[in-house]
Amino acid sequence: MNDLDPPVRPASTRLVGRDGDLGFIHSFFNNPEVHGAALLLSGEAGVGKTAVLDAVAAGAVSKGVRVLRAAGVQFEADIGYAGLNQLLVPLFDEFDVLDPVHRDALRVAIGIGGGPAPDRLLTSTAVLLLLRLISARTPLLLVVDDLPWLDRATNAVLGFVARRLVGSRIGFLAASRTDSESFFESGGLTERRLEPLDAASSAELLALAHPDVSPAVRRRISAEARGNPLALVELPLALTAEQRTTLAAVPGVLPLSERLQAMFASRVAGLPDRTRRLLLLAALDGTGDLAAVVAAASGRAGVDDLAPAEQNRLVTISTGNRRLSFRHPLIGSAVVELATAAERRRAHRALAEVLGDQLERRAWHLGEAAVGPDEVVAALLEEAGRRRLRRGDALGAVAALTRSAGLSPAASDESRRLAEAAYVGVDSSGDLDDASRLLAGAQAHPTGQQSLHAAAAAAFLLINRDGDMDTAYQLLVGAIESGEHGYDASDEGLVEALHVLVLLCWYGGDPKLWQPLLTYVERLTPEPPELLWVIIQTFGDPARTGAAALPRLSKLISTVGDDPTRVIRVGTASVFADRLGDFRWATRRLVEQGRAGAAPVRRHLGALMHLGLDYFHLGRWDDAAELAAEGLGLCANHDYRFFAWYFQYIQAAVAAAQGDAATSAELTEEIVRWATPRGTHGARYFACHARALAALGSNDFETAYQHARALSPAGTVAPYVPIAMWGAMDLVEAAVRTGREKEAAAHAAAMRASSMAALSPRLELLVLACEALTTPGKASLALFEQALSLPDPEHRPFDVARVRLFYGERLRRLRAAPEAREQLSRALEDFRRLGAEPWAARAAAELRAGGHSASVAARPGPGALTAQELQIARLAATGLTNKQIAERLLLSHRTIGTHLYQIYPKLGITSRAALRDALSGLETNSGG
Repeated sequence: MNDLDPPVRPASTRLVGRDGDLGFIHSFFNNPEVHGAALLLSGEAGVGKTAVLDAVAAGAVSKGVRVLRAAGVQFEADIGYAGLNQLLVPLFDEFDVLDPVHRDALRVAIGIGGGPAPDRLLTSTAVLLLLRLISARTPLLLVVDDLPWLDRATNAVLGFVARRLVGSRIGFLAASRTDSESFFESGGLTERRLEPLDAASSAELLALAHPDVSPAVRRRISAEARGNPLALVELPLALTAEQRTTLAAVPGVLPLSERLQAMFASRVAGLPDRTRRLLLLAALDGTGDLAAVVAAASGRAGVDDLAPAEQNRLVTISTGNRRLSFRHPLIGSAVVELATAAERRRAHRALAEVLGDQLERRAWHLGEAAVGPDEVVAALLEEAGRRRLRRGDALGAVAALTRSAGLSPAASDESRRLAEAAYVGVDSSGDLDDASRLLAGAQAHPTGQQSLHAAAAAAFLLINRDGDMDTAYQLLVGAIESGEHGYDASDEGLVEALHVLVLLCWYGGDPKLWQPLLTYVERLTPEPPELLWVIIQTFGDPARTGAAALPRLSKLISTVGDDPTRVIRVGTASVFADRLGDFRWATRRLVEQGRAGAAPVRRHLGALMHLGLDYFHLGRWDDAAELAAEGLGLCANHDYRFFAWYFQYIQAAVAAAQGDAATSAELTEEIVRWATPRGTHGARYFACHARALAALGSNDFETAYQHARALSPAGTVAPYVPIAMWGAMDLVEAAVRTGREKEAAAHAAAMRASSMAALSPRLELLVLACEALTTPGKASLALFEQALSLPDPEHRPFDVARVRLFYGERLRRLRAAPEAREQLSRALEDFRRLGAEPWAARAAAELRAGGHSASVAARPGPGALTAQELQIARLAATGLTNKQIAERLLLSHRTIGTHLYQIYPKLGITSRAALRDALSGLETNSGG
């Protein structure tokens, strides 16, 4: 299909110097092997991104493609779904193609319907469904300009849609500045950078745009513009007629950005007062809504007064949806800069008056209009900040709370609000430097007792900035005990401080740390918050208290919602109860939102941790390692040094299970070296677990026993060390294989005496397997059978395969050869599928010792492909590149390459070219 061919342009109007870029875009969208694609254009301001978008859009329209457009506006960035509203204007009358749930959600999200705000996933899905349904009739091209200035919510939706276009008749083309930060997550999508024009193209463009300018002046302008098309076209407009023809008359050149901004300001300054009044209102409003702008003008100006700005090509006005947009963002900036402070305050007050029913926007405008402390406005901004936080907009919440603090008449209120902003910053937003400055501001106004928000923020900053756990713990405990909260369960600061204290206790890894916390929670009136109580039961010492909290955890999971903080905290409560899979969808969504810049960094990190642990237990080890690498990258980029050990543990556990003992040892050594001087013993326990697993894989059972015993002494499931449950079978196995039958039996008995078996089928499997390992003779067989008959074994493939290995070993020693062969063969097949090479070797050795061929029992071939490998193989066989497959499956291209490297020998082939025939033979043999 050639739906997106660029049009043939006359020489005078064609895009000079962009033939290569347009050719690339054309070939990208018209690749016959890929239907539906997303492409991001980037480049410096003024490099011609908008012109390229216009050219592609015009070419698409000429080929019968329906084009939907939106453009970010700097002052719209705080208006949720403003960009989505702009994009979908032409489709308003077609929303009825959706089912009522998606239709109504979308109408509410973009502001043309009433009702409760829909969650982000529902809105994103509604947009995707709408576009796919409409594109079934007519191909669509979404063209989005200035991504960095689109609101966060729209960016999240567009990121969601852009990754789900393969197989559709929808193209997505967006542009952003290279020097601007965006909430749009571009990872995994194809990007094309627009470079400045070369000298020949610059000269050609200047000659076409300004034939009246002398060649000498053109050379001077070209040198100053440095290939920037906007500067090449616009700079001559600021010159007088004499300057255009006389080189000597051209003034000295300012830096490019300043020169352009000065030029825009001069063009705005010449407009009539009524025009400038409207432009100022539009710039400060940021939504592009003409009705609101005109209403705020209160009769002092009307739509007709915008004509001079239109004639000077400063703004465009859409007659269809009555929206105003600046032709270049610098124009809006220039309008604001040219206005006096009094004019800006008047404009903000006027906008606040017409936004009476929109608390957040009204509060912001009132804050900007304030000339001094104002508690009424400060309180409105504080409430606006908390609303933003409940929607997951941590950055917006920090901004509102900080402005609220600045308007607080009382020093105590200023300190309290700055402290809350600091806490939100460290708990959610991801900018620790800003949080440190806010906290310093809060502490600069001592008001007696320390705010609990300040104490929680200080504790968090302390552990992340090389402080020790004990100091952070004592700081927070002292603040709680000296506070005037009266242990009121509705006190937000107290509850947040207790949530932070839970983590500090857990990180500390010492049972004594928990007693003060448990006392505080008991004192809460009228009763502890449900989520806080459940986390303490299932996250602190789940082997003893977790089972009783499971019904309440189930209720929390069923109502998890989409608030990022709640999703992560419910996940925290679910880790050791093995319930992360029950709401994996919410965790995945949070990861996607984080990648798109639509979720707070700390919540993104938490989601990566939980999903990585979930995938490890599911046997999706490559995916777990990939998520861990992503998490480590985030930690490095945002200076979250404290959280790196979580991801190092996941990588170490994967390496241990796959037999890469050296890598696992390197990672665990790094964890221990970091954790020990800081008193973060909880991290050290995780390192012990990975070390024990690696030693088992290396058949070094004595070392495995010592590491497992350091995690939990034999005969005791260590209290307040929940990962001791995960390492329990490692300890029993190592004890049995080193002749410590008494210690092994004692530990199996301790496991049974705990609540482990009641927490989850996986933990019950471990309990039963350890009882079987420590039961002599044939009496053990029933226990092995009971363990392997537990439901959903595919949710714990590595643990099940290990138990099959134990069972097969026991059967072989009891001379039950056929039964032993069955269990060992199945274990070998599972270990090979997982990539657990040490355990596969052990199972193969057991088979050979029983007189059976390991190669026959689990011969590599088509049947050995996992579901994911089969999906990747089929996509690769169609001709898709690794990068295209990665975009479709939300994986990295490196992960795809690794999978293909493992797929080829399983299919008995050596190259990608043989995939199609191999898969065809597989389907023929399976009857498909």
